Amino acid sequence: MKTYSLDELTNKYIGEKGTKKRDEFENELRLDLLGLAIKQARQERKLTQAELGELIGVKKAQISKIENSTTDARFTTVLRAFEALGAKVHFNVELNEHQFAY
Repeated sequence: MKTYSLDELTNKYIGEKGTKKRDEFENELRLDLLGLAIKQARQERKLTQAELGELIGVKKAQISKIENSTTDARFTTVLRAFEALGAKVHFNVELNEHQFAY
């Protein structure tokens, strides 16, 4: 039986790096990870979705959608959620081989 690496399977079924399909997949994955990070931080702080929503001025449903990646949340909402949870946020932006960290 032949085994395959994750990279080989991803290239085969999602697409090679740099293709539109692969870029869309990786962007969606990043959004899923952001939602998961918010959910884990909220649970660690023993807050309900409604309580977090109240802290940042949105409804419980919006927190649920962010955590489950069922909506494209506003960037400011995501930042306010992390701030309310006491999380530090760092950004890494790459433009034409130049890397910027914020």
